[in-house]
Amino acid sequence: MLFSAACERNRVPLLAVLRRWLPPAARVLEVGSGSGQHAVFFTQQLEGLVWQPSERAEAMAPLAERISLEGSSQLAAGSGLHLPLVLDVTQPQDWPVGPYDAVFSANTAHIMDTGAVAAFLAGSSRVLGPGGLLLLYGPFCDGGVHTAASNAAFDAHLRELDPAMGVRDAEQLKHQAGNLGLESVADVAMPAENRTLIWRRRAGAP
Repeated sequence: MLFSAACERNRVPLLAVLRRWLPPAARVLEVGSGSGQHAVFFTQQLEGLVWQPSERAEAMAPLAERISLEGSSQLAAGSGLHLPLVLDVTQPQDWPVGPYDAVFSANTAHIMDTGAVAAFLAGSSRVLGPGGLLLLYGPFCDGGVHTAASNAAFDAHLRELDPAMGVRDAEQLKHQAGNLGLESVADVAMPAENRTLIWRRRAGAP
C-alpha cells in the first residue's frame, strides 16, 4: 500500500488538534486523503467520529486499497469510515451534499494551484453546516514572508517542480475565507514549522 512518512509523523499532533476542536460524534469530510493513513488512524482513536475520505480520480486506487483493507479494523466505539469519494475541488458537482461538522485537509494547499485553493475554500464553505469547522494543515507564510528557512527552501523546490505550486500565504487564505463566510478562529503551531489554520462557518453565511 502507499505509505506517507509525513502522515506517520504528523498524525499524533493532528489528533490532538482534532480532540480539541471537533464536536462529539463529528461528521468530517477529508479533502485529499492520499494514502488514507489519517482516515484510518483518526477513526481508530476518536469515538463517534464519522470520516468521509476523498481523492482525485487519478489518485483513488491506493486510497481505496487502504480503506478496503484497514477501514473496518479496530475502529473506536461508534466511529465509522466510509468508502472514499472522487473529489476534484474545482468541480462543484464532485462535492458531496452536506452538512458536515468539519472539513479537514492536510498538506494539500501547497500542491494546488491558486484557482484550486480558492475552489477548495468555496466548496468547504458550501458543505459545512452553521458553526462547522475547516481545518487546513501544512506549511504557510505570512504576508509573503516565510516563518522558517526550511519552508522557504520547500517553497522554492515546489515552484521549480511546477510554478503553480508553492507554500500559501496564511493572511491571504484568511482574507479569502472571510469573504466566503468562514471566520478565522485559530492558527495552531505544529511541529516541523507547520500550522493548522482553523475557520468556523458563520451562521447565515451564503
